[in-house]
Amino acid sequence: MKEIKFREFITSSGKKVLGGKSAENNEELIKQVEKNEIVLHTAKPGSPFVNIKFKGRVSKKDIYEAGIFCARYSQDWRDNKRDVVVHYFKGKEIYKRKDMKLGTFGVKNFKEIKIKKEDIENFNNIFM
Repeated sequence: MKEIKFREFITSSGKKVLGGKSAENNEELIKQVEKNEIVLHTAKPGSPFVNIKFKGRVSKKDIYEAGIFCARYSQDWRDNKRDVVVHYFKGKEIYKRKDMKLGTFGVKNFKEIKIKKEDIENFNNIFM
């Protein structure tokens, strides 16, 4: 069986973060999410799903850093180069109906954060 590769990075507190690369890859990413793990996606379509892998607690800083990662690879950022709104939610909030296209999911409840343009621009300097 072929190993599935995601984009990944480590937050400043040491949490592993995985990001999808395509609609197919997003499907695989969501399959491996645990019910209490945090998942992120931009408010606008055309973004990777991003999953923070953790046991115990996750901080607001971890969520913001994963949000930068999510925004950095989004179509919203690519097309507009301005602040990006990102939604975050727990794995148990995600659902999929048969009529939803590949890489698309519904979310029951989410919270919202605004990722600053400067932070997205500095992503490679901070995390890579």
